[in-house]
Order: sequence, then structure tokens, then C-alpha cells
Amino acid sequence: MLRQGGHPAGLQEWFDKLAGRIAEARAQLEQVAPSKVAMYSGCELDADGAFRLTFFWRDYFIRPPDFVVRRADTGAEVTSFIQALILTYMTTADGTTPSSRWIAFRELPDGMFYAQAFRGYAEDRLVRELGDGSIAAFRRGAERLGGAPLELGDAGYAFAVLPRIHLAAIYWLGDDEFPSRASILFEDTACRYMPTDGLAILGSHLVGALVKAARG
Repeated sequence: MLRQGGHPAGLQEWFDKLAGRIAEARAQLEQVAPSKVAMYSGCELDADGAFRLTFFWRDYFIRPPDFVVRRADTGAEVTSFIQALILTYMTTADGTTPSSRWIAFRELPDGMFYAQAFRGYAEDRLVRELGDGSIAAFRRGAERLGGAPLELGDAGYAFAVLPRIHLAAIYWLGDDEFPSRASILFEDTACRYMPTDGLAILGSHLVGALVKAARG
């Protein structure tokens, strides 16, 4: 589950604005036809009017008119952090077809501003916590999460973290001269579904999930 703790100070603005983001997103959803929201976001729309989607391998539903995000298995209301991410996705989505064209974080809108920090708490962290040169651990974690293999780097996998947001994790094995390195890539259409600060959070969480899965 996504939690506020563990994210860098550079994303504190997201946390400070959680309540406002949630309220604003719910107000926007009230003004849009449910069929249009479903079409643009790729959510499923039940006969009873509830939206359903999968977010980081867990299923959720959102039912009008309150638009509270709940777990599909228990019906429990989720944290405000997850509420904000899912509702932001639903209101940002514009229906653009995912491109399958991968770009680095710095190529996202305003990505250069956060690129160095993102490398430290996401990409460098992946190598650091798995152990430099531990490509086997990287593959193990990615395969346990159901990643789709990519022909990028020495090992690469793609992950669907929301219906129309895909991330890729790529690993390059080091040698005597250069250390191993990793990259988290985004489809160039991802910004049509989530602002850059939200994408940074998704990338950081993917790294955490990979490390946890690799360790079993």
C-alpha cells in the first residue's frame, strides 16, 4: 500500500494538498457523465454506477455521488493518499491512447526540476537496495509482480500500475569501470493521465514493490 512516509521532502507539497486535491477531484467528477469518465480513464463502469479499476495489483471501486475510493475485497475506505492518486488519475485522464514509447522522468513536463531527486530516491535506490550487480534479484522481483519483459537494458520489464499508466523498470549490469544502474521509464502519454509529481510517487512506489518482491 502506498504510504506518505518514505517520500522525499520535494514531494511534500503533494501531501500538504491532499484534502484539497480530493475535494477538487470529487467536485469535477460530479460534473462529468460517468460514461465519459470511464471512457477516458479506462475504468470499468458497473451496472450500479460504480467505477472499478486496478491500482498496483489491487482492485478498488468508486461509487457516485460521494466518489469515495474503497477496496474491492473488503469495502474499506482507503487512505487519503490513495484517494488522491486514484481520483487525480480519473479527473486528469483525457482518453489518449497509451503510446508504448518510453521516456525518462526528466522528459516529463517539468521533469528536469525533479529529475535528480527522482534518481536518488527511486532509480539509485533500486540498485542500492538490491545490491550492486544483483540482476538476478531484479528479475526475480519483476517476475513476481507479473512484469512483461522488454528488450531494453540487460533486463527490463513493463508494469500496468493504473488502467492507462504503464511504467518500465530497466537494469544495466555494471562492470569493472562502471557500477550497475537502473531507470524507471514512463510512456510519453503518462502525463495525460497524471501530473508529474503524481508520476514521481508512482515510480517510487514501483521501486519499493520491486525490492519487496525480490526479497520474497
